[in-house]
Amino acid sequence: MLKNKVVVITGGAGLIGKEFVSAVVEQNGIAVIADIHEETGNTVKNLLSKELETQNIDFVKLDITSKESLLQVIAYLDQKYGKIDALVNNAYPRNKNYGKHFFDVEYADFAENVSLNLGGYFLASQQFAQYFHTQGYGNIVNISSIYGVIAPKFEIYADTPMTMPVEYAAIKSGLLRLTQYMAKYFKGMNIRVNALSPGGIFDHQPELFLESYKKQCLNKGMLDKSDLKGTLVYLLSDMSQYVNGQNIIIDDGFSI
Repeated sequence: MLKNKVVVITGGAGLIGKEFVSAVVEQNGIAVIADIHEETGNTVKNLLSKELETQNIDFVKLDITSKESLLQVIAYLDQKYGKIDALVNNAYPRNKNYGKHFFDVEYADFAENVSLNLGGYFLASQQFAQYFHTQGYGNIVNISSIYGVIAPKFEIYADTPMTMPVEYAAIKSGLLRLTQYMAKYFKGMNIRVNALSPGGIFDHQPELFLESYKKQCLNKGMLDKSDLKGTLVYLLSDMSQYVNGQNIIIDDGFSI
């Protein structure tokens, strides 16, 4: 479904990013891991290339908060492949104080984290969209969250050290509106923009949290990271050619 499509995945060396890279390669596409961590990115590239027996994985160092970095990556990929088909906005830059409880969040940290992440999504989309406009086509998939759609269910975090950061809600909900804004702004440019909003991804969270979370779902509870692959492939493929400005939720019913 993605034969020869060049797909740039920001944060491609992370938990979900690695699954997205595998999904693209398994559908005969070319996956570009775009990550700020060079050593980790190259390690993931080498491991996945060996595991999937492919040479269709590339790595580029990318800082989505830097226009210069984005322009360098776009120029490099254009020279190497002659095209870029899609951007998956999956990176999640944040500062060291990210993740505190609401009353403990300092204004400067809130502003910086929203700027780094939502601002980074904006900048990456803007720069790739300019390339797509010149190229004549392009596809952007933004990775949002169920907490961009609904209010937090704080009760599932009770008696655990976890919480749902206020920055996360602001970033992910803002990203959905940004998705719609861009989809309409790009009218007539043959550039489409959609969002994928996953529920919680299993990553060895405390058992109490996992049990509370599952009670809010219909069957499975927390998702495996591989559960997102099919929907990403659909949004990247021509099967969704006229799906534009939409948000697809994958959450085992958590949000209903």
